[in-house]
Amino acid sequence: MAFSLYHIAKASLAEPQAQPQQKPFAASAHEKHYDLAYYLKGALAGGICCGVTHGALCPVDVVKTRMQLDPVKYNKGMIGGFRQVIAEEGVAALATGLGPTAVGYFIQGWFKFGGVEFFKINIAQSIGEKKAWENRTAIYLGAAAMAEFIADIFLCPLEATRIRLVSNPTFASGLFDAFPKIIKQDGVVKGFYSGFGPILFKQVPYTMAKFSVQGWAAEQIYSMTGGKPETATNNTKVAIALGSGVIAGVVAAIISHPADTLLSKINKSETAGGTGSIASRLINLAKEVGFKKLCLTGLGARCIMIGTLTAGQFGLFDFVMQLTGAEKFHFHDPNDKKH
Repeated sequence: MAFSLYHIAKASLAEPQAQPQQKPFAASAHEKHYDLAYYLKGALAGGICCGVTHGALCPVDVVKTRMQLDPVKYNKGMIGGFRQVIAEEGVAALATGLGPTAVGYFIQGWFKFGGVEFFKINIAQSIGEKKAWENRTAIYLGAAAMAEFIADIFLCPLEATRIRLVSNPTFASGLFDAFPKIIKQDGVVKGFYSGFGPILFKQVPYTMAKFSVQGWAAEQIYSMTGGKPETATNNTKVAIALGSGVIAGVVAAIISHPADTLLSKINKSETAGGTGSIASRLINLAKEVGFKKLCLTGLGARCIMIGTLTAGQFGLFDFVMQLTGAEKFHFHDPNDKKH
């Protein structure tokens, strides 16, 4: 009997030790199983956080876009730009492009945040916890790049529509009116995807910086406060997501601003930058604007906008994930036995 009990106990104790070889993230209590339901919750939270934040900041984006498209006229800064738009077109003008903004960024957020969760978790699980921890920045960068590329395929037509409405408020009354007009006037490829190159040039580096810097900043804040994601309260998690989001947003805004300016200009009209290929039009526009103006025109407004927006996105993402009952994935140091 004692012999049998010994072997049963030995077998039961040995079983957990063998599990990490099969499932790198099943070794400790805090580690969860990430299935389709989790990824759908992440996509939904991403869609909500991006749609809500971009929609709320639509007035700022209207002024920022006007400053990029017509810097000679709108040269009085962010506050002055607001006053100019309201004085000339009324308060309602600040909501120009709200429809395509909210819809476009909900779709983009669905694929971006959901995609980042999917790619980073699957990459991490495939290489194991130790290598995932050591290469977490590279995983953030790779996951963000892949997710953003997919998201931009869906975002580009709506972003082109938004810019067309902001640059020419008389073009159409809204999203559903503008879509068929653009197709009839310019066709699908030229009308909706002329800015696909610059939107990738803007969004992919922006998203890579956004997620990698936010992940790093959150780690630093947790380290300074002596806390951990596994033991922090829900309010603390959201607060840290907000703080790290501000840092990530400002860095990402600076990196992506030149491409954002080019995107605004190439979507202003079908002849912007000439009549050649998209690449040649972008080069022509860059030469016309000049490197300094390309990097600095409207940058202050964009830093305010993106810093606020990114903080709101990460804070709202964590909040919605909590509401759905999902426990967000975090990288863990396998040498830290306390997690």
